[in-house]
Amino acid sequence: MLGFTSVRLRDCIHTSSRVVGDSICGLAYLDIYIPTTRLAYAGHMTGSTMQIHYLDGSRLRRSLLAACDYAQQHRDELNRINVFPVPDGDTGTNLTLTVRAIADTVKPSRVTSVAEIARGAADAAVMGARGNCGMMLSHFLLGFADGLAGYDRVNTAEFCCAFHRGAKSLREALDKPVEGTILTVIHDTAVAATRSTAKDFVALLQHLVDEARDSLERTPDLLPVLKTAGVVDAGAKGFVSLLEGVLYLVDGSLPISVESQVHEKAGASPASLVEYPVSQEQFRFCTEALVHGGSFPTQTSVQSRLRSAGDSMIVIRSDRVLKIHIHTDEPEQIFDYLRSLGDLVTHKAEDMRAQHRSIQRAAEGHIQLARRPVSVVTDSAADLSEEILRAHGIHVIPLLLIDGDQSYRAGIDIATEEFHKKLQDDSELPTTSQPSRADITKTYARASEEGEAVLAVLAASTLSGTFAAGEAAASGFQGANIYMADSLSASVLQGLLVVKACELAELGWQPEEIVREITRVRSQSGILFTVQTFKRLVASGRLGSGQAFLGRLLGIKPVLEIDKRGHVTSAGKAIGVTRARSQLMKLVDERIPDGTERMRFGIFHVGMPEIVQPITDELRGRYGNRVEIFAAPATPVIATHLGIGAWGVAYLVEDE
Repeated sequence: MLGFTSVRLRDCIHTSSRVVGDSICGLAYLDIYIPTTRLAYAGHMTGSTMQIHYLDGSRLRRSLLAACDYAQQHRDELNRINVFPVPDGDTGTNLTLTVRAIADTVKPSRVTSVAEIARGAADAAVMGARGNCGMMLSHFLLGFADGLAGYDRVNTAEFCCAFHRGAKSLREALDKPVEGTILTVIHDTAVAATRSTAKDFVALLQHLVDEARDSLERTPDLLPVLKTAGVVDAGAKGFVSLLEGVLYLVDGSLPISVESQVHEKAGASPASLVEYPVSQEQFRFCTEALVHGGSFPTQTSVQSRLRSAGDSMIVIRSDRVLKIHIHTDEPEQIFDYLRSLGDLVTHKAEDMRAQHRSIQRAAEGHIQLARRPVSVVTDSAADLSEEILRAHGIHVIPLLLIDGDQSYRAGIDIATEEFHKKLQDDSELPTTSQPSRADITKTYARASEEGEAVLAVLAASTLSGTFAAGEAAASGFQGANIYMADSLSASVLQGLLVVKACELAELGWQPEEIVREITRVRSQSGILFTVQTFKRLVASGRLGSGQAFLGRLLGIKPVLEIDKRGHVTSAGKAIGVTRARSQLMKLVDERIPDGTERMRFGIFHVGMPEIVQPITDELRGRYGNRVEIFAAPATPVIATHLGIGAWGVAYLVEDE
């Protein structure tokens, strides 16, 4: 008879184990029961007997990380088989962006409550959700989190109840449920969960994975387009991969990477062989938006309001956010309605027919993996929020901070809020540096995996060496054609131009056309800012010949701008903070031509969050409640040059 002993698996993992990295090393911390005769094989564990009788926050966190890691490895295959609701080849990318948001949130967490981890994962999924599958996964996780509310740890029965609640929440949220999708697989798996009598999570997970795989194999029988293409549903397969990731974690067989089943020159992808369903899918733009606000209509009311505007609608509503996914021909009408409900934080409208054409081009070149036409890159001087970066799939080159012998990647190795606190100390601060060629090339490579062409909208060549470094890296890059756009700016003006570039790319514009449009818009846009002290600005050397002049202005608050040539110049001055603010806002008003109909604003600050709301209110009072405004704390690179207490406003004029 086998004896069982309780051990920490980390004590018996071989150095050659394939289970590595924080994102997939959860098994190393699980208290499990292993047959003593099998301890020698604990590094691999496949086929070993384990018993896990409860799930707490730490175990759920590690399970989620394993699930997210494993699912991301299937991105290319999911894109390849994506034929429903339209063959636009982006299900894998959308799922990856969604689960990446989950992983980024739960990875640093150290809470031990299963309820808190589940809620954090659900909220992160909502904020990062992309596409049908991402939105549907988010709804499931919201219901799942509701089912775990109040629990520090759960047994298998309690877990199954929460799983069923997640499935029920998803079905109730859909305006027009379609079987043969991720909806069906989640439902079938939930039914299996409620019928399970397993007391051990390993046995339960194996049962759920078996049922999910069986359900996945049945999806072609429910959706004729899948059977015609000879594939299963891509979103459903993505959900199965999430469950598989957890199972492989607990049985010790989680691989570091999945051998790709997709090969260049291996023939056309199924998506390329399916005609764009004009008769069934009458709408063109995959439209998504995120709204912040205090009071929203009910989910049912929003669905009723938007039902006639499109199809494939999914609505997520909470007390704080409203998120919409819909296929429509009139995305601007959707955005106008959402602006009336609150602060439109992010929005995008992606031309699905343009995506399908890119798939067909890939097929004509005998390449299975289709990419979107243009992928956008910027650098961390752009002061873009994570919400915006995730919404548009923007790739960011990290700029560097140099502190003695140490270098830090802005926004990665040091957080913005942490750096602002550091600025409160008047001690010596880091200097900045352009990114390494290796970091630029890595960013280009990631972007080229998703786009046929890469467009880099970078900080002003007149202010930083980043643009020149980006050009140099582009000249020797082999993955895709790199197109360069000099923002002639930084901070939120650069960010506004990046967002504009993304929107044009999503509408199917060619990269050369986007560069020309960005150049035109920049020529009639600008950014103004003020600082509390000249110390950092003068030390940075960004003022050139004006240093001496500014030195004489001690005690006077300057208003500065980055002019249309990309140089920092003096735009005005005032005595005192209040007058400086008034002067800055007056200059913004003067810079915007009378009769301008299309404009956007950005607000940035260095350790002054209290400035955001009054400036937002003032801009809305002048230009209307529906004008788009985004605000962001300045990234460490911008903050280093301006110092604590700096703030500014960027305006983007889009009129022709």
